[in-house]
Amino acid sequence: MTQESIFLPVLGMAFLTFLVLVLIPMRRFRAVFRKEVGPDDFALGESAAVPGHVALANRNYMNLLELPVLFYVVCGALFVTGNVDGLAVGLAWAYVAVRALHSLVHLTYNRVIHRLALFAASNVVLVMLWTVFAIRVWPSAA
Repeated sequence: MTQESIFLPVLGMAFLTFLVLVLIPMRRFRAVFRKEVGPDDFALGESAAVPGHVALANRNYMNLLELPVLFYVVCGALFVTGNVDGLAVGLAWAYVAVRALHSLVHLTYNRVIHRLALFAASNVVLVMLWTVFAIRVWPSAA
């Protein structure tokens, strides 16, 4: 396993983020064409007039730009310190997979308890990834 292997799940996470980004204008244009909202309802982001099914893509996109920042940082830190191995790459892929499932639930049937379970699971995986990193760099940092 090469150190560069950590960037494959990073690319996967970026792909997921871009995929959700594409959904935002698709859902917004569809809502405008169906006369559910007008263009002015998006002047300051999203107004209260924007239906939930339209706003969900934007909310999910914001989710993918919040906590995943820590995913990108730890993956970069693992690479820079030469601590990439099968465990780190496996955890990174697990994080991407659970976040993809979270987005799928959020953007489709949106059952909150399912979304919460997946969100919590992704956070556990992220904490595990950071723990692996911390354990590996702690002895050399002291």
